[in-house]
Amino acid sequence: MTDTTRRAASAALYRAVWRWHFIAGLLVLPFLLILAVTGGIYLFKDEINDAAYSRLRLVAPAGEMLAPSALAAAALAAHPGELKAYTPPAAADRSAELDILGPDGLKNTVYVNPYSGEVLGTLWDGGATGSPAMYVVRKLHSLEYVGWLGNRLIEAAAGWMVLLVATGTYLWWPRGKGLGTTRIKATRGSPWWRDLHAVTGIYTGVFIVFLAMTGLPWSGVWGAKFYDTANALGLGMPEGYWSGLPASTVPLSEATDRAPWIIEKQPVPLSGTASGVPQTLDQVVATVEERGIVPGYSVSMPRGPEGVFTASVYPDDITYERVIHLDQYSGAVLYDADLADLGTLGRWAEWGISVHMGQEWGLVNQVVLLLACLAMVGLCVSGAVMWWKRRPSGALGVPQVPADWRIPRTLLVMAVAAGVFFPLVGLSMLLLAAVEIAVHLRSRQPRPA
Repeated sequence: MTDTTRRAASAALYRAVWRWHFIAGLLVLPFLLILAVTGGIYLFKDEINDAAYSRLRLVAPAGEMLAPSALAAAALAAHPGELKAYTPPAAADRSAELDILGPDGLKNTVYVNPYSGEVLGTLWDGGATGSPAMYVVRKLHSLEYVGWLGNRLIEAAAGWMVLLVATGTYLWWPRGKGLGTTRIKATRGSPWWRDLHAVTGIYTGVFIVFLAMTGLPWSGVWGAKFYDTANALGLGMPEGYWSGLPASTVPLSEATDRAPWIIEKQPVPLSGTASGVPQTLDQVVATVEERGIVPGYSVSMPRGPEGVFTASVYPDDITYERVIHLDQYSGAVLYDADLADLGTLGRWAEWGISVHMGQEWGLVNQVVLLLACLAMVGLCVSGAVMWWKRRPSGALGVPQVPADWRIPRTLLVMAVAAGVFFPLVGLSMLLLAAVEIAVHLRSRQPRPA
């Protein structure tokens, strides 16, 4: 291959990558904005909840705390129904939380002062999000309001985020052109937006890829395959999960709001018998605290006569993640596992999810990922502005298809590899390729005289 041919091939490859980067960027831009904005908010869910609901969540320490059973009685007296879960105060200045299913079929969280037994108020139960407002933010983050389609769209967008970083890095590479690569050199106009886009992307690309990959475990296709593969290889949940104990049909995710991701689909065990005198809430709390479960845990009540008590915690330091199941009648510990008991992929997934949610390293973790979310917003805005400034009047302004179709074949190999690893990205690639071919064939048809 001559130097001229090599340069032509390189230029054609650059145009092909640029075209796909452009198209993919425009298609996933609204989803990236949703992920960045809602993700940035959710990083500070605890701080937001404390500020918005301080009268419910915070109390003044005043001596000894009342027994769990007394707090449950106070909550049920004010709000009759069925007690579903009890969350002890996580600190001396925190209220106790009791989830109660009312006669109307709605589940509310009742906040009780642990020192006086005063019922401070209620909120609709938002589960692990801590409030109805954060529940909405989390559902928007995953587009669950759109159902399974929303989940698939967000999964595809997360996969494309990885490819956009990869193709953007390729396009950013200087190649001796003297463009703004590590700092913004231009002062105004389209070149300034181009430099802003390139510099922001190159400095935050690693964080964007990390957020995309650690968010994928929640997805319906990629996440399900990872979950099944990790557990099939013995690298996910503990080996001999229930040690031969009879299991129910209730998955752990329905038994508690604080289920570790890698075992949330597994069924909870059953009590040894279906009759007898159930353990009291005080006894259960005493048992799990004697076993060293850290503050912030919750105790879920048994479901039916064969159900079990489930104590679980998903703390900021994921090392102390814990799930304990107790027999409803004897109080015997049926299962007790923490992070160390999980397989390698299970531990990695749990750690990645914890960092993804801004938990692992406190405020530093939150601020760094917030900056990454703001960078994603900046990339969306700068990309949209560049497109708007450069597009021809009345046209979409998509970069032209390279004349040398041998180069896209090279790109196709990389696209197939990416499509296999990210199935929904591969499907969207096929759809885009079909549109490309249709447009190309239509452009070659002779126009009527």
